[in-house]
Amino acid sequence: MKQLNLFLELTRLKRPIGYMLLFWPCAWGLTIAYDFDQNLNNYFVYLILFFLGAVLMRSAGCIINDIADKDFDKKVTRTKNRPIASGEVSVKVGFIYSAILCVLAFLVLINFNIFTIILALGSMPLAFTYPLMKRFTYWPQLFLGITFNYGLILGWTSVYSEINFIPIILYVGAIFWTLGYDTIYGFQDIKDDEIIGLKSTSIKFKKNPINFLMFSYGILFISMISTGILMDLNIFYFMLLILIATHLFYFQIKKLKFNSPKNCLKTFKSNNFLGLIIFVSLAIGKL
Repeated sequence: MKQLNLFLELTRLKRPIGYMLLFWPCAWGLTIAYDFDQNLNNYFVYLILFFLGAVLMRSAGCIINDIADKDFDKKVTRTKNRPIASGEVSVKVGFIYSAILCVLAFLVLINFNIFTIILALGSMPLAFTYPLMKRFTYWPQLFLGITFNYGLILGWTSVYSEINFIPIILYVGAIFWTLGYDTIYGFQDIKDDEIIGLKSTSIKFKKNPINFLMFSYGILFISMISTGILMDLNIFYFMLLILIATHLFYFQIKKLKFNSPKNCLKTFKSNNFLGLIIFVSLAIGKL
C-alpha cells in the first residue's frame, strides 16, 4: 500500500490538473479538425486515446522532472517531501516507472496514423529536456508551453495527416496560455527559487507581472478570434468568447494575489475549467 501511495505521489495522479492541462489542447486540435457530420464514434475514441496519452505522458514527465530536480526540490519547502527528493523512491526505480509509462503511452500512440506517430515521437526530446531549462534561462515556461500544447497539433493531424496554418495559430495562442498560467504557478516558489538560483518568468517579471499576463492572455484571445474567423465558426462560439475573456482578464488577473501562494495555486487550477470552456466553445462553434 505504501508503494502504491508513493507511486501516486510520484506521478501526481491524485492531482489531475497536470494531465488535464496536457489533454485540453489535444481535445481542441481534434475538435477543430473533426467533421461532426460524420460518425462521432471515432471522435470519442480519439478523445479517450488522447486522454490516456496525456495521463501517461504527464506521469512519466513528473518522474523525470523529479529526478532532474531532486537536489533543488530538497531546498524548496513545497517540494522537499516528494518521493525522490526525500529518498523514499530511488532514481533507478523512478527511471523504471517512467520507462513503463512511456511504453504504455506508445501503445496508445500507435492507434493513430503514421504522420501523427512520427510527430509525437519527435516531441519526446522536448518533453524530457524541459526540466533542465530553469537552470539556464528565465523562459522555461516557454519550453513548457511548446511541449504541453503540442497535442493540439497532434489532434489536428490525427484527422488530416497534415498540418496547415489554422492549428498553428491556435497552438501559438495555447503556448502563451501556458506562459501565463505557469508564471502564476511559479509565484508559489519564487522566494526559494531565487535563493537556490533557478530561473523562471515569475522571477523575470516579478516587478510587473500584470503586463506580462495581459500580453500572454491577449495573444491567446486573439488566436481564438482568428481561429473562429478562419474556420467560420458560428455566432455561439463568439458569444462564448466573452465568458473566456472574463475568466482570463478578471478571475486570473484582476483578482490574482501574487503574494499569496494559496491564491496563486487556486488561480492556476482554474485553468482546467478554462480549458473545458474553450473545448465546449469550439465544439458548439462547429455545430
